[in-house]
Amino acid sequence: MTNSADDLRQATDAVARLGASCADYEALADAQVLAGQKQIAAARRLLETRSAWMAATIARRSRPELGHSGLAAQQGFVSPEALIQKVTGSTRNDVYKLVAVGTMMAETEVADKLIEAALESPGSDAGLVEAFVAKVPWQAPIARAVTAGTLSVDAAESIRAGLGQIDAAVTAKKLGDALESLLAEVASLNADEVFKRARHLRDRLDEAGIADREKQAHDDRFLRVYRLGNGNVRLNGLFAPEDGEFVLSTFDSITSPRRGGVRFVDKDKAAWAKRMQDDPRSTDQIAADALVQLLKIAGEADQGKVFGGRRPAVRVIATENVIKSARPDHSADRTGQPLPGQAAQGAQGAPVPAEPAAHGQIEGNPVPISQKTIDRLLCDTGTRGIQFDDAGQIINLGRDERLFTEAQRAAMGVRDGGCRWVDCDRSPAWSEAHHINEWLKDNGYTDLADGVLLCHPHHLLLHNQHWTITRTGAEYWLRPPIEVDPDHTLIALPSKRATL
Repeated sequence: MTNSADDLRQATDAVARLGASCADYEALADAQVLAGQKQIAAARRLLETRSAWMAATIARRSRPELGHSGLAAQQGFVSPEALIQKVTGSTRNDVYKLVAVGTMMAETEVADKLIEAALESPGSDAGLVEAFVAKVPWQAPIARAVTAGTLSVDAAESIRAGLGQIDAAVTAKKLGDALESLLAEVASLNADEVFKRARHLRDRLDEAGIADREKQAHDDRFLRVYRLGNGNVRLNGLFAPEDGEFVLSTFDSITSPRRGGVRFVDKDKAAWAKRMQDDPRSTDQIAADALVQLLKIAGEADQGKVFGGRRPAVRVIATENVIKSARPDHSADRTGQPLPGQAAQGAQGAPVPAEPAAHGQIEGNPVPISQKTIDRLLCDTGTRGIQFDDAGQIINLGRDERLFTEAQRAAMGVRDGGCRWVDCDRSPAWSEAHHINEWLKDNGYTDLADGVLLCHPHHLLLHNQHWTITRTGAEYWLRPPIEVDPDHTLIALPSKRATL
């Protein structure tokens, strides 16, 4: 397919012949319906290409250096995107997509024309041509595919956003090679699948950056609660993939009987599912009521109680190589005694081997998770670990049952009095069970003495920043990483319980 005016006219004519009303479309045979949908998609792709060209033109004529003489400013808008959104009625995301893809196409077209002119000029300078070629952006193949009509604007933006930008670890050459392989297979993929594939390629190119992107996603989290003029209260939030998947799992478990029509063999569960199906509330209303109920439960909970019941679980997927990857030296044996010579080595500042780049995935979420997050999630109690070999065969199943029983967790709450971290005042109700012996390394078979309570932020900090907790008898010690204390001076973690 090309992208000439004739192509557009032929595509729109083909769509016009399909009919001019719902009744006309209903009268089409199945084969005509399928063919017609493809014809509409082709026409839309050609129109969206022109929308991107126009969006780039408006953006260029509204660039900041033009000030009040810019096109958008002349029309009373603070940005070209605001002007385009007003004219088109599109969403803000769609407008930004048009501007980004259109600008990419315009820059590629300028670069290609410079090269073409240099090649056609008499006595063309090879050095000049090479200089022009070097300036062609790595995204140029994306822009050319959109211009040719073989790639939609949505797919182009998915590739651009998924592959990301050039940085120290990912060069233009690496991104160009990844793009070449991706463009060879996008014809059979939709925009969502294209984004997942592009993001997967980026993660393979920059596995070392997974932890940084994971931290950024965690830092970007927010929840805003505000009152509207009519007295209603609105929530608007953003969660990192790890917490977001848990939220989704929670609400899926609450609303699934209403949505899925699950058939239960157990009579009691069947009756419960029937009550859910017959509930006069909408699914969204059930979800809203459930959130309020969860907040009430949390607000009324006994601060000295550790929640020990079953909770919605997420599944962590990792390969055998990730499971066997070397971990930072904990410098202590199972009882917490420092290994011989280890303190001296730390004091001398001996280099610590870099942790190998490895990652896993939370089922259903395309964003990879780092080794540290895998360890922490499998250390906590609501996660199932599924281990694959390099050929994709399952070699081990974890479990989503709590590794500490409710009675054990209650006993830990009494013993620890809350989060054991230094100067933390979180109660047992807000704490998680941390395994001193790693779940992956020791298969999770730990006794009560090998578990301590940590609140979620400190549990996160411990795994991500390589702090460790060790035990000598009934005493627990926090061991800082070498970046915090080269001497690894142990910090006592006394119980927070009230003195009897």
